[in-house]
Amino acid sequence: MTDDKGRIQLRGIHKSFGDFEALKDVNLDIAAREFFALLGPSGSGKSTTLRVIAGLETPDSGTMTVDGIDITHAPPGERDVAMVFQNYALYPHMTLGENIGFPLKMGGVPKRDIPGLVRDAAKRLKIDQLLHRRPGQLSGGQQQRCALARAIVRKPRLFLLDEPLSNLDAQLRLDTRVELKNLHRSLDVTTIYVTHDQEEAMTIADRMAIFMDGEIVQVGTPQEVFDRPNTVKVAAFIGSPPMNLLPATLDGHRVTVTGSGYSFELPKAPDRTSGSVTIGIRPSHIHLAETGLSTQLFLTENLGETMLLNLRFGEKMIKLRLPDVRHFDDTEALHLAFDLDHVHLFNSQSGRRID
Repeated sequence: MTDDKGRIQLRGIHKSFGDFEALKDVNLDIAAREFFALLGPSGSGKSTTLRVIAGLETPDSGTMTVDGIDITHAPPGERDVAMVFQNYALYPHMTLGENIGFPLKMGGVPKRDIPGLVRDAAKRLKIDQLLHRRPGQLSGGQQQRCALARAIVRKPRLFLLDEPLSNLDAQLRLDTRVELKNLHRSLDVTTIYVTHDQEEAMTIADRMAIFMDGEIVQVGTPQEVFDRPNTVKVAAFIGSPPMNLLPATLDGHRVTVTGSGYSFELPKAPDRTSGSVTIGIRPSHIHLAETGLSTQLFLTENLGETMLLNLRFGEKMIKLRLPDVRHFDDTEALHLAFDLDHVHLFNSQSGRRID
């Protein structure tokens, strides 16, 4: 495989369904052999983008190239892609072996070669002992593995996954994440993964694009997006639980949380020097203090090794993550202080990040 096989470029992609504008000027570069996630809430445009890449949807305008070749209007069969859908789309009257071998049969692979290729793909997914069974005789996890095996059996140039884990139970989803990452490494093929689960994307993607309302609002590695969200919307979406967002005023280096007597000096001067801002602080970057932002305990969540406190501040709820489990009295008054090296500032009007 050449170094750049499977390199994707989307330029100015627009797609509407009637009056609904699903994609608005989508521009994206995906490197060869990258594990790339399309992440966003329902209806944000991520699955439509995947279908454009697969050739299942034709954009109203814009272009798509793979390895420098324009395939914007190429049919799906000419794109050398394999796609795994949310519902797996297995043929119920066929055995697993027949389901996995079906694309090889349709692709004109010699009949004598198909059984060996099917066994190899099934072995990768640890279902080689189930090839004689039909989908109705299998668990959801086994059906999902069959769908993956069917996708990889012909060694496609692009491997597209549309929320493939959403029908699995929580523990199986965790296990399968690891297997998908290992599968990607062994295939050495460009993989594009659609999910609304930000924890899933953070765990397995090399890079990801965040979709909001049909637009890409940020692209980066999981750590880059987590550490430096571009907008308030991204900050409110990324993280489990996500970032706390509070109104405040800025005066030089000093920030005062609106509706409180709590203020602090920023360690570095921001680009903006005064006015109303939104501050962001992650639950793990808040600690209990003798003085600080005055709150009232609403609910505790014991997570075993750590603990989440849900605290009332006026009409807002603030989440704080403790590194250990402690006892608190109901509705206890607690004071909070922020780790000042981890305070984020956003423009109150535009929602854009202030550096």
